[in-house]
Amino acid sequence: MTHKMHEFDRYADVRAALADPSLVPEPQDGYDGPAGASVAWLRATVARLSSGEPHRRRRALVEAELARLEPASLWQAAAAGPEGEVRARVVRTLAEALGMQEPAAVAEAVIVVAGAYFGGGDASADEAVARLVERLAPDPADEAALEAAANRIGLLVQACEAKAALVEAGGGAPLARVLRESPPVRAVRRIAARATRIAGREIAEGDAVLLDLAAAARTHPASLAFGAPPRVCPGRSHALALAGGLLQRPLTPFARLHHRAAPLLLPNAWDHASAAALAAQGFAAVGTTSLGVAAAAGLPDGAAATADATLALARRLGRDSFLFTVDAEGGFSDDPQDVAELARKLYEAGAAGINLEDGRPDGTLAPAESHAAKIAAVKTAVPALFVNARTDTHWLGRQEEETPTRLAIYEQAGADGVFVPGLSDPDGIAALTAALVVPLNILYTPAGPTLCELAALGVRRISLGSLLYRRALEAAVATATAIRDGRPADLTAPSYAEVQRLGTPAGTPRSFM
Repeated sequence: MTHKMHEFDRYADVRAALADPSLVPEPQDGYDGPAGASVAWLRATVARLSSGEPHRRRRALVEAELARLEPASLWQAAAAGPEGEVRARVVRTLAEALGMQEPAAVAEAVIVVAGAYFGGGDASADEAVARLVERLAPDPADEAALEAAANRIGLLVQACEAKAALVEAGGGAPLARVLRESPPVRAVRRIAARATRIAGREIAEGDAVLLDLAAAARTHPASLAFGAPPRVCPGRSHALALAGGLLQRPLTPFARLHHRAAPLLLPNAWDHASAAALAAQGFAAVGTTSLGVAAAAGLPDGAAATADATLALARRLGRDSFLFTVDAEGGFSDDPQDVAELARKLYEAGAAGINLEDGRPDGTLAPAESHAAKIAAVKTAVPALFVNARTDTHWLGRQEEETPTRLAIYEQAGADGVFVPGLSDPDGIAALTAALVVPLNILYTPAGPTLCELAALGVRRISLGSLLYRRALEAAVATATAIRDGRPADLTAPSYAEVQRLGTPAGTPRSFM
């Protein structure tokens, strides 16, 4: 039977093909040679080129390896590592983080293997595979150890080629833009395990499908460099961390909080006392809530009316020693340079980050390109300020289908993170984290996913928004009315002295119980 070759190069079609479980990697299971002795054995044993139960089992091995690594630590290790050829630096950094002995020797062997891995083996590459297997699985009779070793080697090989290509193309552009313009993997090939239909085209069982990732990237702002569900690359965050470190992109203390194993839980304060009290309880950073700031000043939220109050609060918070980020609505201006100037003042006041939203006072959404211009202007003026680009598509219930496109545009403008308040659907969140390059921020809601569930979906920052301010108002009113009406009330509260200590100068020890 003659099988056809189908080629897809449009973003929507390539994404649909990547998500279609009928299309699987080209079978590698014809190998019947000795285990652990060749590139052919390696290709037949790694998760990336497997399907079905072997893929699930082998992917779990890779995920377990990666779970031991914190992306922020990889970022710093790559930045601090010795100079040298980029592939050697990539593999050496990852091998050392995985606890492998003699990482330089491992890197040397992996580079040889990588040269043949994507195009067939040769004698020197086969010998390099055997050396690596002997190092990682010394007992040739232990099949489970051999499979684990193959997938550790495969992880290093993937890092060697894809991550190195990302670094070489990096330059000074945001990584999201680099991934779109120069994807490290330019095309992938799939085989139809059963008949399916993509973009109106009938694909018969056994047909080959070539997915042109580079061409697809030119038709859409988003990147497909790390695949799509159900086969999203498990090492996406680690790859980006390695690239960021090798490119010497700075990772500020606040940015580092977005690249840890656990997501950043960000409580939002409305004045100095609330921020200081939260910091005293060990929260790694504190945000401000624009609703709380506006309401406390007797002004409407989201109406660009609180620029002065927001800057004044930042200056008060900046006298203390904790990390904080500022909710600046839409930047209080439609002029990108005005927004950049505000960002500069906030940074000089001590802010580590800024939140910029594309929702407008009239309840509509700003054009994505206009919001992207604000982001780019801020990053040009204050490169070290963490820009969290918020889209209000779900918050306002408008143009929700545009969410992925808007976020991709904001990433490429230089956003360090993106925020989608109002989104709580697990499938929708998972789809975004699979496509994004920068960390995703979600607003916590009691009826939505738990913190653990959000972490499992790939969310890197969880904000409480105005919840604490609204709860504080509720508690104040409930206490006052209970006392007035003679009803029992819980009068547990910090003492006068404890609250007084919240206003002590930065660096003065304080406690708050």
